[in-house]
Amino acid sequence: MNLAVRIRIEPRRRAWASLRLMGLIGLVGLTSLAGCGSLLPKPPAPPALFLLEDGATPTADLPSKPALGAVASTLVVAETRAAPGYGTRQIAYVRTANQLEYFAFSQWAEPPALMLAPLLAHAIERTGAFRAVARAPLSVAGDMRLETELIRLQQDFGVMPSRVRLTLRGVLVDIATRRVLATREFDAAVPSPSEDPAGGVMAANQAAQRVAAEVGAFCADWVANRK
Repeated sequence: MNLAVRIRIEPRRRAWASLRLMGLIGLVGLTSLAGCGSLLPKPPAPPALFLLEDGATPTADLPSKPALGAVASTLVVAETRAAPGYGTRQIAYVRTANQLEYFAFSQWAEPPALMLAPLLAHAIERTGAFRAVARAPLSVAGDMRLETELIRLQQDFGVMPSRVRLTLRGVLVDIATRRVLATREFDAAVPSPSEDPAGGVMAANQAAQRVAAEVGAFCADWVANRK
């Protein structure tokens, strides 16, 4: 082969060699990425979800159940409103006064204000003081309406052991006249069995049941003592 032919062929050989080398490098790179897949960051785990559930209502100083003929009122329990900072699914805690914080990996299944209304309704039903107890927004013609607001629900780490404090304001209203019949603030503080969100949720459930029983007693007492 003469020199001119060699000169024309050598560049082609070098080009094919370069392409094969690049292909091998790419294959090695893909293999390396596949082998390192376990080293890639994993997606964050979903937060743990907790409930405020209806349980055995603690013993409360309930008035005697009225006679059947005296039970003539229908009570409508409105959805509980929430004060600023508590209308969320996040579980609140405090370490210092006036500074609200939230757990990063634990949440309520629903905002706690939404879970309180059925607890209140069941506690009032158990008193037997009303002909019927209904929850808004059902279209029920009631005689009285219970309006509530969640003022506070937080785990306080400023004390040891930590404790959960639940504060609720209740207002009993005559539906026909829109007149306020009675109002009261309810407060419960329950020590947490452990210094974590799970312990706080257990204490919150006890506090919610205690407050619900007190709200039931409040409504039943008004019926028993009205003139």
